[in-house]
Amino acid sequence: MTTSPPTATPTSQPPAKRTLRDYQSDQEPRWCPGCGDYSILKQVQTVLAEENVPPEQVVFISGIGCSSRFPYYMRTYGIHGIHGRAPAIAFGLSVVRPDLSIWIITGDGDGLAIGGNHLFHILRRNPNVQILLFNNEIYGLTKGQYSPTSPLGKVTKSSPWGSPDEPVNPIAFALGSHASFVARTLDRHPTHLKETLRAAMHHRGAAFVEIYQNCNIFNDGAFELYTDKKTQPVHALFLKEGEPMTFGPNNQYVLHWTGTTNQQQEEPFIVFRQDDTPDTLTPFTTRNRHLAWALAWRLHPVSVPVYRRDGTPTEESITLPRPFGIFFQEERPTYQEHLAHQLEKAREHIQPIAQLIQGELTWTVS
Repeated sequence: MTTSPPTATPTSQPPAKRTLRDYQSDQEPRWCPGCGDYSILKQVQTVLAEENVPPEQVVFISGIGCSSRFPYYMRTYGIHGIHGRAPAIAFGLSVVRPDLSIWIITGDGDGLAIGGNHLFHILRRNPNVQILLFNNEIYGLTKGQYSPTSPLGKVTKSSPWGSPDEPVNPIAFALGSHASFVARTLDRHPTHLKETLRAAMHHRGAAFVEIYQNCNIFNDGAFELYTDKKTQPVHALFLKEGEPMTFGPNNQYVLHWTGTTNQQQEEPFIVFRQDDTPDTLTPFTTRNRHLAWALAWRLHPVSVPVYRRDGTPTEESITLPRPFGIFFQEERPTYQEHLAHQLEKAREHIQPIAQLIQGELTWTVS
């Protein structure tokens, strides 16, 4: 629990507009100077303030890791759980208190190593929670060992000859777990981060958000291609509902999905120039699970030719970008709704306790 518990606003009066201070605890955040966690903390507090969410109706639940200090810095209710078990705690709370705004704070190590099983099940069950996975591709709290998301060949204290493991793809993991909301954002893009968090908060069901978070001590610059102002336009693709998938210094390139799920096809994406785009180009949508899967799993950072409108390649080539934004979103019943329906059906068959005790399924031992 936080050291300064929130107090309820009298229901007889309309709540005043809240500010950041209403969500800031009396604990000084203790992360390394320059850590991306500071940015995430501020944007979470900003979203809660802008949405005027009563602090006494918010709970932050974490596991173990640098990111898991988060509940101490929020003037809300909070639970600092054990390694990887934040989803299990949050799931139980969401069942008994569906009225609360429940946030799970985890990292790539906490959530995808020891906590992978729990993360998988909470995503498929779809309770009404927000899951923020801070991904810095390293174990920071334990001083720089390679994590489940570290690139193959990553040299660390625990892999001096390079990591021998294929990295976990968090977005693909969430999609494969049948998550109803899957997104990716960055700590160094506060506007995008804030709006992604807002969308996750308004989603009905389990919202999974991967956040690229820079660990400037043990893995500095891991995401520099996507955060540096000079390289971001070329290497980052920001997905927007109903709009073409454009990128480049002047948005002059358009990513086109061929719409195929054929695993034998080498690349399911083609790049056109904005001024030479075919009329059949379809805009991006968060409702297409096949497209989301292709963006998450098959959009490799490889050099591809830029095509003309008639489908012939030009002499120009470009590296495929990495997508950010909401990959997939669907509305489906939450776990709480399924449970409420079951309880309603069960009540139709309730019998008096005396009838149960003296019913047909009793016997006498002589």
